[in-house]
Amino acid sequence: MDFSDMLQDLQLVKTSEKENSPGLEGLLSRPVSEVLFHVQEKLKSSGLTTEQHGTILCSVEQMFRLGDKHWLISDCCRNENTGLVKAYVEFVSSLTLYAALPVCDDDSGSLPASSYGSIPARACAVTSVLLALVLALGNEGKAVPSHCQAPSWVSLTVPLAPLLCVFAVTHMQEQAWTSEASRTAASSLLASLVKAGCWEHITQLLCGKENKCQPGVLGAILKILQADLKKDSWKRKQATKHVFAWILMQVGRPWLADYLDVVFPPSLLISDDYCPENQVLGIRCINHIILNVPAADLRQYNRAQVLYHALFNHLYTSEPRLIEVVLPCIIDLLPVLEKTPDCTGFPRKPNRYDDVLRLTLTHMEMEHKLVLRRVYASCLVHFIKKMGIVIVRHLKRLERVITGYLEVSDGPQEQNGVPFFCPDKKSAEAAV
Repeated sequence: MDFSDMLQDLQLVKTSEKENSPGLEGLLSRPVSEVLFHVQEKLKSSGLTTEQHGTILCSVEQMFRLGDKHWLISDCCRNENTGLVKAYVEFVSSLTLYAALPVCDDDSGSLPASSYGSIPARACAVTSVLLALVLALGNEGKAVPSHCQAPSWVSLTVPLAPLLCVFAVTHMQEQAWTSEASRTAASSLLASLVKAGCWEHITQLLCGKENKCQPGVLGAILKILQADLKKDSWKRKQATKHVFAWILMQVGRPWLADYLDVVFPPSLLISDDYCPENQVLGIRCINHIILNVPAADLRQYNRAQVLYHALFNHLYTSEPRLIEVVLPCIIDLLPVLEKTPDCTGFPRKPNRYDDVLRLTLTHMEMEHKLVLRRVYASCLVHFIKKMGIVIVRHLKRLERVITGYLEVSDGPQEQNGVPFFCPDKKSAEAAV
């Protein structure tokens, strides 16, 4: 049966037609799972042109927008015993694959921009269908008919939310595979998903409500991403690391500690790459984990020690954007490993604070690139604040470095010297 014939047999009618024919109840002659399966088979068919795919997706969008809500989302009547939730999960998975990014076959982890030429248009078409589905699931705030035998939209929204969220985040970030139109559509899809599930914001969607009456979907999302974040496969799909980082940044205390075993290895893996872009992304993930997980959990199983050695090795780089994220990250990690100077007792023995500062001062003394000097100078103030009185151990070298930096002109703004005299951000901005 042709898909157009299938739609005609489904008796989809507009609101105006329903008003003219009040006797028409809108119940369709086939289970919705059968229609969804038929759509999947049509999309998988070989030989279809882009226009034909677009026609199919447009027809499905109209089905969700104009179809009877009871037939679409209720697990009774025509849909009884048809596995409605499973059918929708498989359907959404099939749709997202239609707009999936090409896989990178080598270890470079990147493809030329031309490889993503068709992705934005496909993403827009798929997003329109998924947005219509989400609006149908949300039921526009109307109550579900009382004769339904299952909790309809609630039972569908929660299983579909992880797939929809991963797809939306993939296409809402400014990357080579997105356009302004696809980013706008993906952002609208994510906002509609939050609204349809009666969540107040994205963090509540991920972590659940405080009274735990409705669980979050973070665990399910991480399970989806985990398969593509392994050591031998994480570079094959370029979007996965960005989706993981974005999702991670939305989760804070106290929820992140529950998923530490899942988010810790990928963050460390991404930061340990040779590519500076991946290193920066991984270290930002690590810094977020350090700030949002209790110190006791980080010290467990020697996790903090592993992080320290990984970050310390990054200090030997001469990449300004990497140093810019590594130094603040390791400064935030040190209080997890070391006691504050006020609690160390007497005599105060040298510790990791001294090791990091000593290496940093060594690099500062030898550095001649102005951009790196600015980065080092901005972080040195944080070391002084964290170490307190024990900074006197390094006072001679510190004085020599500061004097040396102030003696070299850094242009009209003199950004090298601003952090020393204006340690707080507002004062520094005012001075500049």
